[in-house]
Formats: sequence, C-alpha cells, structure tokens
Amino acid sequence: MAAKKAVKKATAKKAPAKAAKKVAAKRKGGSTTVPGISRIDQESTRTHGYFVRVGYHRTKEGAWRPKHRAFFGDAGHGGKEKAFKAAVKWLKEAQKK
Repeated sequence: MAAKKAVKKATAKKAPAKAAKKVAAKRKGGSTTVPGISRIDQESTRTHGYFVRVGYHRTKEGAWRPKHRAFFGDAGHGGKEKAFKAAVKWLKEAQKK
C-alpha cells in the first residue's frame, strides 16, 4: 500500500512539470527580440506602436524607473516596420548617453 502511495506522489509531481513545459511552448515571444523595446497593441485606446525604455535608476521613494523612455507609434512613422526601426535607432542613441 505504501508503495502505491509513493508511486502516486511521484507521478503527481511530474504532472505540473509537463504542464509548465506546455505553457512555455504555447507562449510566444514578443514581436521584438531587442531588450528595452516593447510592442503595444491596445485596441480599446487605438494605441499601436513600440515603447522604448533604457537606463533605469532608483527614485527618492525607492522605486526603479527608466531614465529615458519614448513611444514610436505606427501611424506617426508610417507602419510597424518603420516605427520599429525608429525605436531601435533611438535606443542606440539613448544608450550612448
């Protein structure tokens, strides 16, 4: 009887690990692989573009905030690709500061 309980515990422990692998496999990376650039597609506010953050620092309250940040909208830059290129260019310049 004790052996059956041990087997059940062992299989119960393996099940969450398999589930975690499935979740990780289903998760798709963002549209960008550049650290510091995030894609925003929010239909409710009609906001589409890339948000760039770089140079984190600690505030007086102790929270971490980006020193430099900018938004590159699709409409203002002529599409996703051009907005992304502008975001990458800005990020490179901001990292030099």
